[in-house]
Amino acid sequence: MFGVKAELSAREARAIAIAAQGLAGPRGGTVLDMIDRLGVVQMDSVNVLARSHYLPAWSRLGAYDVREFDRSSHEAPRALFEYWGHEASLLPVESQPLFRWRMARAGEHAWSRIRTMRRRRALVGKVLAMVAERGPVRAGELEASRKPTKPGWWEWSDAKIAIEWLFWSGQVTSARRRGFERLYDLPERVLPAAVIATPTPTEADAQRALIERAGRALGVATELDLRDYFRLKPAMARPAIAALVESGVLQPVRVEGWTKPAYLHAAATVPAIDPARAALLSPFDSLVWCRERTERMFGMRYRLEIYTPQPKRVHGYYVLPFLLGDALVARVDLKADRDARVLCVQAVHAEPGAPPTTASALAAELVAMASWLGLERVTVERRGDLATRLRAAVRSS
Repeated sequence: MFGVKAELSAREARAIAIAAQGLAGPRGGTVLDMIDRLGVVQMDSVNVLARSHYLPAWSRLGAYDVREFDRSSHEAPRALFEYWGHEASLLPVESQPLFRWRMARAGEHAWSRIRTMRRRRALVGKVLAMVAERGPVRAGELEASRKPTKPGWWEWSDAKIAIEWLFWSGQVTSARRRGFERLYDLPERVLPAAVIATPTPTEADAQRALIERAGRALGVATELDLRDYFRLKPAMARPAIAALVESGVLQPVRVEGWTKPAYLHAAATVPAIDPARAALLSPFDSLVWCRERTERMFGMRYRLEIYTPQPKRVHGYYVLPFLLGDALVARVDLKADRDARVLCVQAVHAEPGAPPTTASALAAELVAMASWLGLERVTVERRGDLATRLRAAVRSS
């Protein structure tokens, strides 16, 4: 079944991971092909460049139409649904039964204030009845009144907390987004009837299926990598991994430089990576979202600095790693100035050992990204050790 030896070099492991994530070959395919391969796409509210769930498709497909993405998650026949997969996520609608165990535990893994709603049955019942009567509905429309609070998403009203508990428990789902605000409705009015009618698997079967999907999407992975993909606890992941090893879906392997055992998926291959294949990666891209794995596999210590005070930032506010061939060779702080129709490179830093082609390859990627975003040009500020070379490469591109 396995065509790969039980001991992998670090370079072979990188090639396997990049290929499993759909970043080894030429760009192309559809949004649904991509999400079927990845199993999950993380969402985030930050929109300084583009919505984070749009970016993994750009990295893999090229200049696709984001309306295709929105139709898949907002319109019938529904192909994607929103739930807590790896944080707030979009997932293939067929996988909804695999998360019912998490829904049944309603908020066990959620924030403390959401968990308290389990005890407030009257309020939760009232909010659910309002969704049934008026959905699709925004959380703000469920609030009869709002007490004055400090601004910020964490200052939620009881109605907002209740609707989030109902979302965690699967009693409501996201019908669509308006801007980035969810509109809630009943699952039976949103999800395909065939999905609603699918029998609920046991917890063990569902968790085993999720680990298998994680293994396929990662290619080669440690236990931490596998369980982090869908946010499973060790007690859930370990029996699933053992069962998949016993069935031959996962093979224990040793990877050069890794201090912990790894598992290779049966579908994994070791491709030849095109050294010119380039991709800018969202901070929430599944190739790099596990920061420990990113450092172990690529040697890049990558941290998101959005919540770091500006004077203390090292690389910038919204920094995207730049993949070239089988290496992360640079990191670039990007902002889309939509009024000026400019893609702004606010800082750009090369990684140790970055090849001489880094600036020209990054310039080509930035120009293509700007066009996809409907921006007219790329500007490069002077911050970072790659800025001068990148500015020259952008001018000549």
